[in-house]
Amino acid sequence: QVQLVESGGGLVQAGGSLRLSCAASGLTFGQFAMGWFRQAPGKEREFLAAISWSGTTYNRDPVQGRFTISRDNAKNTAFLQMNSLKPEDTAVYYCTAGPQTSQRQQMRPDQYWGQGTQVTVSS
Repeated sequence: QVQLVESGGGLVQAGGSLRLSCAASGLTFGQFAMGWFRQAPGKEREFLAAISWSGTTYNRDPVQGRFTISRDNAKNTAFLQMNSLKPEDTAVYYCTAGPQTSQRQQMRPDQYWGQGTQVTVSS
């Protein structure tokens, strides 16, 4: 079955950086778009960024310029580089995957989800 395993979360001071990783298994990685969502306490889950197999990216405006999504197709891994972190970025961050054959999934993959990794930004 499809498994997405996130890593790289933790506690960081405001202004700092973190790089999240997502190791995918159980799927043909090059046939899936990858994405990242987050959910802060008491808030709805929100989309952050997506990347197609070829590297085309879609970013949510509030994090554009600070967060960068990338992927290594040879290692079946997706990444989210987060810079200039703010306390309001504190949330559980989820890796997602969706089939490339769907235009909607390319822009906002949400068919498969990881278990999430906690990111806490202190002020």
